[in-house]
Amino acid sequence: MFELKALSPAAVPAALAKAERYRLLNEPEQCQSICEDVLRADPSNHAASVMLILAITDAFPTTAQGAARAMQLVAALPSEYDRSYYSGLVAERRARALLSHGGMGHRGATQWLHQAMADYERADALRPPDNDDARLRWNACARVFNAHPDLLAEDDQPNTPIMLE
Repeated sequence: MFELKALSPAAVPAALAKAERYRLLNEPEQCQSICEDVLRADPSNHAASVMLILAITDAFPTTAQGAARAMQLVAALPSEYDRSYYSGLVAERRARALLSHGGMGHRGATQWLHQAMADYERADALRPPDNDDARLRWNACARVFNAHPDLLAEDDQPNTPIMLE
């Protein structure tokens, strides 16, 4: 095993800029690695925590691993607004990942979308003045339901397991 090299505190701003570039290049694993290094150097770095949450959820279409880590980071955010908003974001992105796979994932997607909307509602009630981010995300979830009314129909069906022979 290799011992990780520590990031110097002075390098944190440049490292965060690099992490954001990797995220924009759709390389969430690289972004995650840099954010973890930043958090080792500065455990209370809010920007690194948020970017790490986003990078983890960027990878949801290929892997749901990391969801627990994302929620651990969400729980440590300093404000109730941030905790509600980013909890909604994690749930929404889990739903969208399930929808992208099709099949039986739709039932889980419905539940995650409802969870996201509830989290966004909580965040909206706590929002800072002129910050409509939670409303924008809630509307995005509502548009998924509006575009796929079959997802709402699944709410009426009992959650019984499907038995295969």
